[in-house]
Amino acid sequence: MDQPVIPFDLARMFLGEHPPLFYAEILVRTVLVYVYALLMIRWIGGRGVAQLSMVEFLLVIALGSAVGDAMFYPDVPLLAAMAVITVVVGLNKVLDRLIVRFDGAKRIIDGRPVALVLDGRILPEAASQRDLGLAEIKAMLRLAGVGNLGELRAAYLEAGGGLSVFRRSQVQPGLSLLPPEHLVNGPPPPAKALAMDGQTCCAMCGASAGAQIIATRAPCPECGNRMWQAPEWPEGAESAQGGAKPME
Repeated sequence: MDQPVIPFDLARMFLGEHPPLFYAEILVRTVLVYVYALLMIRWIGGRGVAQLSMVEFLLVIALGSAVGDAMFYPDVPLLAAMAVITVVVGLNKVLDRLIVRFDGAKRIIDGRPVALVLDGRILPEAASQRDLGLAEIKAMLRLAGVGNLGELRAAYLEAGGGLSVFRRSQVQPGLSLLPPEHLVNGPPPPAKALAMDGQTCCAMCGASAGAQIIATRAPCPECGNRMWQAPEWPEGAESAQGGAKPME
């Protein structure tokens, strides 16, 4: 039968029943778990970390666990929790210094940006590196205020999960990202032309191709998709359309 907990037992609160050498073990255990967790978070990548850096994300997890256990479990001595917190914060400071001083350390710990869009086309191979689907990338671009791939020169997914968007000085026709066909409460999607002025684009990644690819039923050479639609001018660029004629 377990012994009843004696409130405000200072020896239990601060030392517990562990021998002094156990605190050296805490140091080793914390370092090992910290490094392992950092590797796992590094593997998850920017999608899981969102706007926090890898080190900041790990700091939140580690401190949350150490602080929470010491608050709620009477068999966790405060000094053990304080030792864990001290080691975690110390490791965090060391990694911060390494990241600031050495670019190589930043690449190893936080990773590097990944190009998601180049010249108005989503890069499927880059998306797979961050475990992102094309629909997720389109949603991220819409959140950044992009309504058409023809507006973009490039877009990069930063190591911390943020999206950097670089627009073209002169827009071009491209794949529209406006999602009426995906809205729960949206109207029926309108019928769209397949090509415009002899050009079509992949309905998934936005890669441009000659209209003859529709007749041959060939897949997109970039992503393998077989759905095509006419490239559209971004909003506000209607005057640039000239005499463009759609092909149904």
